Amino acid sequence: METITLTVKGMTCMGCVRSVKNVLEPIPGVSSVDITLENGQVTINYDAAKSGVEEFRNAVNDAGYDVVD
Repeated sequence: METITLTVKGMTCMGCVRSVKNVLEPIPGVSSVDITLENGQVTINYDAAKSGVEEFRNAVNDAGYDVVD
């Protein structure tokens, strides 16, 4: 398992947190998603053989939020 932390802009409430979790958790290989709303940190534990950063970035962008590099 690997862990990555992404910074996501645009999350303003717990509804936003749920939206981001709902698009990340179904991605194959994702075992957990933890989000800290205050600083926009999204920590993802995942199996790198099944998914990766690009899929996470695309899912968050498709949900209407921005991943900061």
